[in-house]
Amino acid sequence: MDKRQAIGSWLSGPRAAMEEAGADFGHPGKQLGLPERGPGSIARPGRRLGALLLDWALCFLIAYSLITDGYQSQATSNWTLLIFFVLGALTVSTLGFTPGKRLFGLRVVALDTGTVRPVRALVRTVLLCLAVPALIWDRDGRGLHDRLARTVEVRI
Repeated sequence: MDKRQAIGSWLSGPRAAMEEAGADFGHPGKQLGLPERGPGSIARPGRRLGALLLDWALCFLIAYSLITDGYQSQATSNWTLLIFFVLGALTVSTLGFTPGKRLFGLRVVALDTGTVRPVRALVRTVLLCLAVPALIWDRDGRGLHDRLARTVEVRI
């Protein structure tokens, strides 16, 4: 292997190097028994990020217009996070999606039962509010918050 190939495999990451060596990881969600495309497949990062931004914007508007008196940086941010937490915990545990997820065609499901119980929704939302667990993904594209809550975000 020459230097360019060695650097190229290093930049591509361990998955690309393993695939070049003959490992077959399959599509995201294959290990979970989910289809590759269409309804029930793993939600892609773009849709998830769009839904998250829409939910955050909705919570910000509620905090800004109904709770705080105009924009007060610290107060508005704290209320936005609290509203985001309540919105996520309540809607995911009852409906399986937040308003942003619904508009982007996503749903949160439990791996074993299909419906997300309130405790799982609470754990998932707490970890999502901490932000860091949501930034650590596995090879299926699930964040650490989804892995710990034993949930997955799928397309509907």
